[in-house]
Amino acid sequence: MARFYFDIRDSTGLYPDEEGLDLANQRAAEIEAARTLGELARDHATLDARHDFAIEVRTDGGPVFKV
Repeated sequence: MARFYFDIRDSTGLYPDEEGLDLANQRAAEIEAARTLGELARDHATLDARHDFAIEVRTDGGPVFKV
């Protein structure tokens, strides 16, 4: 297991994940990142505005991937 951190980036800045999640592997982190990104899109969806989000996934060793 490894601890993965899911930092959220939008047009206003970076919001670091200070707790992280213990997950079995990178594939589990990819699934969690996709799920979280979907929730963000759904929660911020409006007809008259565009919101750009990214999730930057890292471990204690550094960056792993970005969605």
